[in-house]
Amino acid sequence: MDGQEYVTWARVLTLISGLGWAAWLDHKYRRVPNQFWITWAGPAIFLWTLDIFLQGGEWYVLASASAVVAYASMSVLGKATLKDAIRGSRVDQIVLLWYGISLIGVGYGAYLHAQVDILALMTGSADPVSTLWWTTIATALPILLFDLGWRVRLIHGGADAKALMWVALVIPSWSAIPVFYSESMDSATVALPPALALMIWGGFVFLALPFVMIIRNLIAGNRSPLRLLWHAEMMPLARVMGEHVWLLSELMEMPSGETVVHHRTRAPSTTPSVGELAIQVAALAEHEVEKVWVTRKYPLLVFLWPATALVLLIGGPMAFLMPLLGL
Repeated sequence: MDGQEYVTWARVLTLISGLGWAAWLDHKYRRVPNQFWITWAGPAIFLWTLDIFLQGGEWYVLASASAVVAYASMSVLGKATLKDAIRGSRVDQIVLLWYGISLIGVGYGAYLHAQVDILALMTGSADPVSTLWWTTIATALPILLFDLGWRVRLIHGGADAKALMWVALVIPSWSAIPVFYSESMDSATVALPPALALMIWGGFVFLALPFVMIIRNLIAGNRSPLRLLWHAEMMPLARVMGEHVWLLSELMEMPSGETVVHHRTRAPSTTPSVGELAIQVAALAEHEVEKVWVTRKYPLLVFLWPATALVLLIGGPMAFLMPLLGL
């Protein structure tokens, strides 16, 4: 293998291992600390820098990539301010210098390549230097979308948004990773950025969850009520407080005065506090209920990690699905 291939496969390894680890942390603790993303940003930035060097990128391409990294870093490190820099904050002074050099690179790159033919860029016929710079700058687009989606609560989990931003740095373009069955990608005129493609594939993986839950419940012998089989499971009451779940079983007093166990179809619109959940569990325990129906709280990262297989196998979802729909 040549140097470019080593970088490509190192990216694949980084993507699978880093995203897998983050998914496990989010599933186990419902939290991925910022230090995790700071640590894993190291190999992502190193491989991107090495890739640009191998493609003969000039200093302004590296500075433009640095600008993309600087923007992504704000979600983890926060923003440096001129006010704090004037007050003598060494960190803010260094970060503002970083911002300045990066913006100079973006400006110089725009000066050199702003007149490029967009159609030539999209079809891959533009000159390699312009293509490299525009590809580098285009990495900021999915990061911007993920950041905005997080801030307006379209993406609820901070870890999910940061993971997708990190993915955009690991695989800034489709040329950065191998696609094993690339026929649809080769014939596509336009393809979504890899990180956006991964998010959409993650949604398709989520759609498989109801079928998995039905099979699991049938195997476990949980067949009633049928309306719960596709999204819930039965769990010993003693485990509920230690798991990340919504409790669907509750006590209901009938008109006759009898108290029965009722199973909600939907999770509560407002997640109960630990104290409120403890009261519900205690009430069920008093009525000698041993097993209850629950719905697990699955973070998006749990679906993004297996979706990497689809990205590596067939590439972007639109390039693959649109021909199947005759589009």
